[in-house]
Amino acid sequence: MKKIILCFLLVGVIGQFSFAQKKIWDETEEQKTERLSWWTEARFGMFIHWGLYAQAGRHEWVKKYERTTNEEYQKYFEIFNPDMFNPKEWAKKAKKAGMKYAVITTKHHEGFAMFKSGYSDYTVTNTPYGKDIIKKWVDAFRAEGLGIGFYYSLIDWHHPEYTIDRVHPQSANTQEEYDELNKGRDMTVYKEYLKNQVREILTNYGKIDILWLDYSFPGKFGKGREDWGSVELLKMVRELQPGIIVNDGADLKEYYGGWDFTTPEQFKVDKWPEVDGKKIPWETCQTFSGSWGYYRDEHTWKDNKQLLVLLIESVSKGGNLLLNVGPTARGTFDERADKALKEMGDWMKYNSRSIYGCTQAPDGFVAPANTLLTYNEKTNRLYIHLLDYPMKNFMIKGFGNKVKYAQFLHDASELKISKPYGHWIKQEVGENDINLSLPVTKPNVEVPVMEIFLKN
Repeated sequence: MKKIILCFLLVGVIGQFSFAQKKIWDETEEQKTERLSWWTEARFGMFIHWGLYAQAGRHEWVKKYERTTNEEYQKYFEIFNPDMFNPKEWAKKAKKAGMKYAVITTKHHEGFAMFKSGYSDYTVTNTPYGKDIIKKWVDAFRAEGLGIGFYYSLIDWHHPEYTIDRVHPQSANTQEEYDELNKGRDMTVYKEYLKNQVREILTNYGKIDILWLDYSFPGKFGKGREDWGSVELLKMVRELQPGIIVNDGADLKEYYGGWDFTTPEQFKVDKWPEVDGKKIPWETCQTFSGSWGYYRDEHTWKDNKQLLVLLIESVSKGGNLLLNVGPTARGTFDERADKALKEMGDWMKYNSRSIYGCTQAPDGFVAPANTLLTYNEKTNRLYIHLLDYPMKNFMIKGFGNKVKYAQFLHDASELKISKPYGHWIKQEVGENDINLSLPVTKPNVEVPVMEIFLKN
């Protein structure tokens, strides 16, 4: 994945992009909404970063950070053999956690393909493992009814024709140094290679639901749409997989059909992202800790409440959460990831109704202090997530006249509605304020949820 700082730049400038007239393909806004409907309904997915870097066990950017050469990195390729890889177990864990789709790295920046390719020998089928990991993964996740997503890195630190740039392990400081390093390299050859491999992954595994292209970095010593051949690439993608959903990594923000959703990375947005005043589909991708790939000695792991709040807050602003797992070199999930997935699944088992099919609450519904709101338009129900559990009395101000019935979501137990008494609470009570009576003892739920049935 790109460095976190790039996400801040993305979020900071997102408002500067416009819906331009350049088109990759023809599709109405209504057709696009329908194409993305399953994804906006799902809200929660699993990201999987897996490759040779799992053997180093110290970040997926280890080749860059340690300025490793292809020759030095080759040792990982020669011994890669994830003998405990069981994609059926992975799929069951994702489903039990409440995830509805998954995106796996088919090739990361290191250039190693986790699939059988006719255009490269640097693939998993040429390692001691010898089998097409992507095929096994697709079959297992599809069998569990999960949406299938492929991540493909536009960047490639192994290909001999890929020109060295500012994020490359052999990056330099001056134009003269880059000119010397790139003598004999031909980016047009790599551009065709990139296109051919994307064609492979979108042809050989049936219907693919999501494509993650990662990532463009225009500017000095960088790369953008011309380097990747992004326009032709996306035209091919749309032709091969008309129903696919594509992220915004190919530097085609100005092209209609060049992207479907924006992707703030490791970042909580302040509000639903917009372009030209129009709310756009979005998904935040987040890690359990500070790395995407397996990092044995990294210990800044988020706790259960932090992860749940990430999910709830994303939905409360109309977005999705793609939560990452970095498997070990033997093909297992880190025990810390297993624990986090289980805890999220325990909460989702009883509270997923406040996530699936939900979005930002309509205007006029102001979240009470220390809460997050989500709303399901089809059922006309509002969900109040209690981040800080109150004592007994919980006042809803301003929209109490719209409440028909209230209950806890985890057990469907009624919450009695009454009119607040102003002299008790020592503050003015509005005409549309109501009080909900809660038990003094917090339910045994990390984040309790109140389900509010609204009047039609």
